[in-house]
Order: sequence, then C-alpha cells, then structure tokens
Amino acid sequence: MDIATQIIWLFVLAIPISCVVWTVTHEEFFNEPRDFCVRKSQNSKTLFERKMFYLFTCEYCFSHYVTLFFIFFTDYKLLINDWRGYVISLFALVWIANVYMSIFGFIRQDIKKEKYQIEEIQSHSNK
Repeated sequence: MDIATQIIWLFVLAIPISCVVWTVTHEEFFNEPRDFCVRKSQNSKTLFERKMFYLFTCEYCFSHYVTLFFIFFTDYKLLINDWRGYVISLFALVWIANVYMSIFGFIRQDIKKEKYQIEEIQSHSNK
C-alpha cells in the first residue's frame, strides 16, 4: 500500500474506532454496563480487577483495545510492512480517534450550551 493510501486509511479507519469508543464510554445505551464497570473499578479488591473494569469507562484506554480489534480485522499497517507497522498504526489510530472524539465532545458541549441559552431566552421572553 502506498503512503497516500495508508494516510487515507489512517484518517478513515479512525472514524469507526472513535464511534465505537464514544458510544461505549459516553452514550445512554451503555449506561448500566458502564455504571457497573465504574463501581467495580472503584470497589474491586484486586488491582487487576479495578484496572480491567476501568478500561471500559476511559475513552483513551478503551480506544487502544478497539483499535487492536480494527487492526486485526483490517490488517492495517502504517509505514512499515511488518510487525512494526502494526505498532505504529496502533498508536497513530488511537491518537487520531481521540482527536476526533475531542472535537465531537466540544461540538456536543457547544450545542448543549446553545440549547440552554435559547431555553433561557425563551423563558425570559414568555414572562
């Protein structure tokens, strides 16, 4: 795969990675399992158990495992066509996916702020 194609793959493959990670770590659909994992990450007896449950609540941590799945699923390598390409692609994909999630988080926060401001204005104008 030439370098231009690899770069396109990098930015495109990070989209489903960030989508899966965001959904599991933030959205209402996974709220109950996430709450369970939060409790277990805080109250489990062993360090290993606490860390294993924590990685389902941390978008950065969880993104590494989702990325590993996608690398295995797509056989994507970056820059080098051996095991080192897998390692490079792992960290590059995690970084790009987390940039996407940060941008998405800022956009959602801005939208919520605007909705709140509109509701405030409407409630004052109705009085």
